[in-house]
Amino acid sequence: MKIRISTKVSEAIKNGDPVVSLESTIISHGMPYPQNVQTALEVEKIICDNGALPATIAIIKGEAVIGATAEDIEYLGKKGSGVTKCGCRDIPVVLARGGDGATTVSGTIILSKKAGIDIFATGGIGGVHRMAFKTFDISRDLKELGSNNIAVVCAGAKSILDLNLTMEYLETEGVTVIGYQTDEFPAFYTGKSGIKLEVRMDAPIDVAQVLQTKKEMQSTVGTLVAVPIPKAYEMDATEINQAIDAALADMNVLGIAGKKVTPFLLDRVKQLTGGKSLDANIALVKNNAKVAAQIAVEYSKSGKH
Repeated sequence: MKIRISTKVSEAIKNGDPVVSLESTIISHGMPYPQNVQTALEVEKIICDNGALPATIAIIKGEAVIGATAEDIEYLGKKGSGVTKCGCRDIPVVLARGGDGATTVSGTIILSKKAGIDIFATGGIGGVHRMAFKTFDISRDLKELGSNNIAVVCAGAKSILDLNLTMEYLETEGVTVIGYQTDEFPAFYTGKSGIKLEVRMDAPIDVAQVLQTKKEMQSTVGTLVAVPIPKAYEMDATEINQAIDAALADMNVLGIAGKKVTPFLLDRVKQLTGGKSLDANIALVKNNAKVAAQIAVEYSKSGKH
């Protein structure tokens, strides 16, 4: 397996300095060029500004990249959907064929752990899809969270999913779910889902102490840090749910399935909301990156004591 870890990331991991990994699907499949590249670079800057080192993860020309360069990000952004969407099952094939891959949450978890990175920021995780009792469509993200001791900082699960069943699955996997400055599981575009959380923490150091304890316990199960979207960008729940329902109806008519489901739904919701959902997505990704960096800084301190 060919793997390229940037010198800065490699040294930071070796020294126990704060590092936050980032996925690349949001670059190639999440938004149009050049907005995708601009957003990715802004997210990296936010992590740096908050004291941590960003490590964007992708597969480029058959090489797993941990800590993509600005040129790598530009390459992925321009190529867009021509880059293979890479969950954990796709990584070996793309690597063996010398291809390009944009890592999903599950793929990023796998490569983050291989590099020794314990904290990962993303927009929202995948989960149990609506109508899963018929389709059995359950994201691999949940299984990887249940199998790897990594902290995933996100705005909950994407609200195109069945959030109640997603929470049930996380519980079954034994994933620690922490509401960051909230008592309620965020619903991606809005902070309100009606699903109450058992654990709330309001400061990065509190989350970091849990992560350090899990590391000392040699836990093999992940942590989900659920951060609500900033209120200034929160969407009206009725508006977003109506858009999601309409997008789901369109998906069923068109027979969209498999890997194409999430990109289709997110793009259709963006169209139906006049772009407001994309603005919300960008805002929550940036906020999650900030929180992840702050947690990573405290986690690094706790590991050096």
